Amino acid sequence: MFPTRLLRSSTVNANEIAHFSRLSAEWWNERGEFTFLHKMNPVRMQFIREKLIETAYDEQPEEAVDAKKVGILTGLDVLDVGCGGGLLSESLARLGARTTGIDASESNIAIAQHHASLDPRLGSNLTYKHAPAESLLLQSKRYDVVCSMEVLEHVDNPAMFLKTCAELLKPSGHLFLSTISRTPLSYFLTIFMAEKVLRQVSGGTHTYSKYIKPSELLEFFQSYSSHMPSSAEEQRARNDTRPWITRLYNGEPTRREAEIRGMIYNPLSASWILAPRGAWGAAECNYLFWIRKPDLDML
Repeated sequence: MFPTRLLRSSTVNANEIAHFSRLSAEWWNERGEFTFLHKMNPVRMQFIREKLIETAYDEQPEEAVDAKKVGILTGLDVLDVGCGGGLLSESLARLGARTTGIDASESNIAIAQHHASLDPRLGSNLTYKHAPAESLLLQSKRYDVVCSMEVLEHVDNPAMFLKTCAELLKPSGHLFLSTISRTPLSYFLTIFMAEKVLRQVSGGTHTYSKYIKPSELLEFFQSYSSHMPSSAEEQRARNDTRPWITRLYNGEPTRREAEIRGMIYNPLSASWILAPRGAWGAAECNYLFWIRKPDLDML
């Protein structure tokens, strides 16, 4: 499971928030502190759209799904947890999702709101809130899609954070994560090279011990179960819980339950590449993770 020293009572790390608050003015500078995220954003959106289209194919007649249709996100309630300056939130909203971006940094939200205000087309389906994810659990609203990109490696309690994201989903909802694996390669690329040698990322942005391996996410969701309230009679008649990942094959989940895809940076083209499924070693550094919340009524 996750490194034990990270298991604290809250997911928000004040030092991490202060660090990114100091950098908030750089969010929309494509050649600045967040240049790698600007270049990564199209790959993240590609993965989100591909998975939503794929699941639509699984559940609907083939002729009912248009793989080229940008509107696969249209009308979906989407939550972007740790939205920063709004790079992903704006992309989601432009493709029709009713998007809510939240961040624990007030200055990040201010930057995101200002940038969104420059495009009046975003006003109808993009909102931002200065709030930690846990605070949304007190509300009744749940989401079709929850995204949290490059956030998991910055929280203090990854287990609590994942549970919070999971609980904010509707049944059959989709959780998308992007983070960094804890490997010698990831230390070399993201800390030694990016921070210390090339200085393209501010020193102290990453903490190696907080990186999460894909296998740790799989282990977490093999033991994490959803619960649907029911009557006492129904509880006695059947088990109302089911792990989000029921089985692994050669260490990999079934594509309908979860998926891991590596992201590889090509310095020659200065662009990110979404690695093919099962590509050897592709998830040794940056990777995307998708998992779907079970709908117990469908079991």
